[in-house]
Amino acid sequence: MTDLKHPREELTKGDFTEVKNPFDLFCEWFEDAKNAEPNDPNALSLATVDETGLPNVRMVLLKEVDERGFVFYTNFESAKGRELLSAGKAAMCFHWKSLRRQVRIRGPVSQVSDEEADEYYRSRPRGSRIGAWASKQSRPLESRFALEKEVARYTAKFGVGEIPRPEHWSGMRLAPTSIEFWHDRSFRLHDRVLFTRTAPDQPWSKERLYP
Repeated sequence: MTDLKHPREELTKGDFTEVKNPFDLFCEWFEDAKNAEPNDPNALSLATVDETGLPNVRMVLLKEVDERGFVFYTNFESAKGRELLSAGKAAMCFHWKSLRRQVRIRGPVSQVSDEEADEYYRSRPRGSRIGAWASKQSRPLESRFALEKEVARYTAKFGVGEIPRPEHWSGMRLAPTSIEFWHDRSFRLHDRVLFTRTAPDQPWSKERLYP
């Protein structure tokens, strides 16, 4: 699996508005966030829409980034999973409060390969792998005891052996067609730079935006 670090070209004169590749800039800011944020610098808000077009948003964790896009993992039978598979597109927002920065991302989503999902699943703590089987994510739960009972059932089922990845649990990759970088400035005169492309295999264009 590709590491969250991304090989980048040298940034020009230290001014983020001059960078030509948004992935280079994201990985520069992400490294800063890992050194500055006290908890979960890879946390992001993920927005989807349901069958009526009503938006839904929740926090998830970024697990991989490279030129192909931004990867996170989910139960496909959850509300999030169903909405991602149905709409085929999503939006993300990273907010690093300590750095007074945010990054907004939009684009189509697709499922990662089974090999990628298996590799990441094997890297998770054993309890988290059991949890992927035990939790019927987003569906009604009668009590905490019922959840703990399911955890015990799957713990006994898999014993001390290998825990296979559930078919309904995998990763999604958002291939951005829009990435906006926002940096706080005095008197709300913020710096904003928007990168866009018509499709994931097309070149980027860039423009500055009014605050």
